[in-house]
Amino acid sequence: MLMDLIQNQVWVAGMLGWFLGQFLKVPVEYLFNRRMNWSLWFSSGGMPSSHSSLMTSVTLSIALNYGFGSPIFALAFAISMIVVYDATGVRRQAGIHAQKINLLFEEILQGKPIEVEKLKEVLGHTPLQVVGGVLLGVAIAIILWYVW
Repeated sequence: MLMDLIQNQVWVAGMLGWFLGQFLKVPVEYLFNRRMNWSLWFSSGGMPSSHSSLMTSVTLSIALNYGFGSPIFALAFAISMIVVYDATGVRRQAGIHAQKINLLFEEILQGKPIEVEKLKEVLGHTPLQVVGGVLLGVAIAIILWYVW
């Protein structure tokens, strides 16, 4: 069973897309902001979008191996569009709302010893982060297709 997974180009592309997407967040954060944020390896948000990288590498790998006209490619494409929309739309807005609510708590409770748990603010991605994930996924799928 493990050998089946390792020999499955689509699965390998997806795992590389996800892993490299998560791994690259720390050096990219350092490149842009000059700070090492190791927690990015285990969180959502950040550049590149590992969700977009995962889904793009899987979808393009399916297309390259089974054809752009295959039903499985159509399904993968539809799911990828949902994931990308969610990453930039719904989850991004939830992160913005969390920032505003946290700011509101700080303003209301300023100077008072009441403990308030902050909401997670880094939930979604900017469009640029999603494009970065998509480009990473495309590169992984094409490289694997040529090398495999």
